[in-house]
Amino acid sequence: MDQTIRMAIIGGDARYLDMIKKLNENDNLSMELVGFDQLDQGFAGVKKTNFSGLEVEKLDVVVLPIPGINENGMIDTVFSNDHIQFSEDWFKRLPNHTTIFTGITTPYLEKMIQKTAMHLIPLMNRDDVAIYNSIPTAEGTIMLAIQHTNFTIHQANICVLGFGRVGMSVASRFHALGAKVAVGARNPADIARITELGIQSFHMDDIIAYTGQCDILINTIPAKVVTEPALKELKLNALVIDLASKPGGIDFLYAKKRGIKVIHALGLPGIVAPKTAGEILGNIINQLIITDKK
Repeated sequence: MDQTIRMAIIGGDARYLDMIKKLNENDNLSMELVGFDQLDQGFAGVKKTNFSGLEVEKLDVVVLPIPGINENGMIDTVFSNDHIQFSEDWFKRLPNHTTIFTGITTPYLEKMIQKTAMHLIPLMNRDDVAIYNSIPTAEGTIMLAIQHTNFTIHQANICVLGFGRVGMSVASRFHALGAKVAVGARNPADIARITELGIQSFHMDDIIAYTGQCDILINTIPAKVVTEPALKELKLNALVIDLASKPGGIDFLYAKKRGIKVIHALGLPGIVAPKTAGEILGNIINQLIITDKK
């Protein structure tokens, strides 16, 4: 019985190169790369092809770029000038058992999945991926803080909003560097955990009392929590780093009006540590494929 799993990796950024290397360690995988025609390096046993040349009806797994598919059915192709567009007919050509991996889901992709029997896995929604990615995200945040300030992190007043997977890693690492960290949360259990770690905590309802004190404000909450009243209290030389996915958690227009420096730092793992980020994705996809095909 043929145990070969036929996979197409369509588009992707620098982290996908190490993801491909990691997946290539699986002898049961037969991979085709689409949207990588400008890539000089080759991968033993991995075939480059064009979108129209894919045998869609034979695919078991499809890996899409981290941002998924936009409202026009298009994807990002960092290593190609080709414009790749997914139609409803393309999805209907896939076998019913096909698993589709994406970084984040989008309305267009969800619509296509609803019309088919495909299994969609948004990798960035998974706890394991998010926890692993919180490490390079925290390191990247430290890098941005050093690059865009003229003071040390040690003894700086750092305000972190949210104590989820990213917020926890960010707060603990700034705390370890000697910063005076205060973390805002809503869940009483999170506030208790923050306190147990020896870090100052506050309820998000009290954010205005804390923004006026901070040198660096770091948001991890994917909802607009830093509004005009909170921004009015910020020092003009304060740095704001928003780690939340689009549209972010900051009132960017008002921050710009006040002259406050705001960095919406999306996709930090792929920017500061593409090798690590790619290996994380490769390991997780491999585990899920093995589990799914058993």
